[in-house]
Amino acid sequence: MDGIPPIALDAMGGDNAPGEIVAGAVQAVREHGVAVVLVGAPRTVAEALAEHDATGEIPIVRAEETISMDEGALASLRRPRSSIAVACHLVRRGDASAVVSAGSTAGVVATAKLRLRAQQGVLRPAIAVLLPTRPHPTVLLDAGATADVKPEILVQFAHLGVAYAETALAIERPRVGLLTIGGEAEKGNKLTKRAHELFAAVPELNFTGNVEGHDLLNGVVDVIVTDGFTGNVALKTMEGAVRYAFTELRETLAAGRAARLGAMLQRNRLRDLRKRLDPEAYGGAVLLGLNGTVVIAHGSSTAKGIAAACVLASTLARKGTVSHIGERIAGAHKPHRRR
Repeated sequence: MDGIPPIALDAMGGDNAPGEIVAGAVQAVREHGVAVVLVGAPRTVAEALAEHDATGEIPIVRAEETISMDEGALASLRRPRSSIAVACHLVRRGDASAVVSAGSTAGVVATAKLRLRAQQGVLRPAIAVLLPTRPHPTVLLDAGATADVKPEILVQFAHLGVAYAETALAIERPRVGLLTIGGEAEKGNKLTKRAHELFAAVPELNFTGNVEGHDLLNGVVDVIVTDGFTGNVALKTMEGAVRYAFTELRETLAAGRAARLGAMLQRNRLRDLRKRLDPEAYGGAVLLGLNGTVVIAHGSSTAKGIAAACVLASTLARKGTVSHIGERIAGAHKPHRRR
């Protein structure tokens, strides 16, 4: 194992819980050497472990309640003993190094904010996702934690994203772009226009200017900043477009003998492309700005995605991402405010 406290994995969160969640935990332990503790209903989780001949291999921490996938933020108050709440409590006590959950995003965010609290100086947390760009992924935030923001908060999101890119991706002085409707500084709404002014006035940020929707997968910057509403719409639009493109490609390649022959000749490149665009390969989104590492896996994650999420959480914990964010926020200029 990697020498840090285990990852607290919410065994009851997700469309495929607990089966795929437990299978992912077993995969993370056996194939990646990540220490994991499963949080959920002991009997149910134990039965799932037995299916993998893993009884006693992974510890189980009891949780009396579960936040279902259709419950929102208020569930964090209604279910104080939910599996995600107990997992966050383990991190707060120091008994776990990070939380991983494929549960309801709203429920995970609300519970984590309540249990782990924001880091000192952080105005709002943000969800960061990795976009499959080359030569390395691009960080997009916020992808849904905070829908309505002020320009000053977008600047702080940039600091969160830069800290994440520096630790998770080992990028020195990440380039930062602001997502809006045009490359010129005067393009956008009141929020992005004012944010552009603030970004340009912060020397700690390597701000390169505005980026547009068609730049999301171009790798023109290392960190793309936007509000949670816009970021979530952009992310889901991109995911849908990728799924559609692969469906069309699959049908085209199966249309005739010549197409199938061409596919066979290019199978290695096609396999690499599919792997690069597979959202499960990246482990999920990361909730930044709290006193603990929180990874939110896709709700429909299979064992592969859960294992990747555990690996990501372990990596971020080992690299001290939370501490790095704290240092960066403490050293950043105070938020600019209108007079």
